[in-house]
Amino acid sequence: MNFRRIFLVKCLLLLFPSVKCSVTRWIYLAVNKSALLNIATPGSVYEATWMRDGMKLVQIKDKKSKNYVNREQCRCTILLNGTLQIERVVKQDSGKYTVTVYHQDGKLKAEEDTMIVVQEPVPQPILSAECVNKTLSVKCEAKQKTKDETFIIELTQDKSKNQKNTTRLEWHRRPSGMFRCVVKNNVSQKMTEKVLKCSGQLDLYLILGIAGGAIFFVVFMILLIYCIRKKKAERIEDDEEEQKMHSHRAGSEMAVRELPQPPCTPTPKQLRVQQRPLPPQPQPLQPPQQALPPRPRPRTQQRTPNHPRERP
Repeated sequence: MNFRRIFLVKCLLLLFPSVKCSVTRWIYLAVNKSALLNIATPGSVYEATWMRDGMKLVQIKDKKSKNYVNREQCRCTILLNGTLQIERVVKQDSGKYTVTVYHQDGKLKAEEDTMIVVQEPVPQPILSAECVNKTLSVKCEAKQKTKDETFIIELTQDKSKNQKNTTRLEWHRRPSGMFRCVVKNNVSQKMTEKVLKCSGQLDLYLILGIAGGAIFFVVFMILLIYCIRKKKAERIEDDEEEQKMHSHRAGSEMAVRELPQPPCTPTPKQLRVQQRPLPPQPQPLQPPQQALPPRPRPRTQQRTPNHPRERP
């Protein structure tokens, strides 16, 4: 019996409480868990028989047990007090279990029914969002293993909540914020939380950021190129001015050299400097010439000494 049929039976019991039904309790079990179905009737048990959907499973009579099915059909064991033990339950173990208890004289002592529902643990929910026409479309999804498997999905934001018995829940919300997705059944529960925002807003902020960065980069490059050109122009102007100064200085020196020196009377110091003999300078080589006869040297007249005059 699947979950939908069980839910329908619950609804019928709530709508028609006067209808008599032998089902006394509901038990939900997760896959691979163990189950113990005891007998609510007090006192000792002489004979007890367990059936599932009308099929005999095990029996105990006078403290002797007997199995009617193999291990593949049911991993069942009956205890001395009549309790039914099921190991590592699977989804095929779901159904209505009926136990009948008899006295030693063969009279019926009690008959009890138990509904067992075996379910898979819920998977981890997947929470996602999509921005459509400035509206946030939030999706909470739980991947089921079988097609007839459903979960209870709760999608909440602050104090607002949306709940549905399905495997996928979609919720359209205009504001952004913290969303919580809870997937649960009767045996397990898992939750996912995430801050979701409209992707359109994110794209707008991203575009504005990229545009601002591009404008800043262009302005920076323009200023850098302007500064480089300005420095280069100033350097060229400085070089031209320096060249002009050098040329003007060279022209002034040439003009000073070409101006005639005014005559002036040499001082005794300058005369002494001029009378100093110049150092010998090398003479260019000349071809040998014929020796000329020596010129006659004039005789020097001897000066007569002046004698002192005698007084008369």
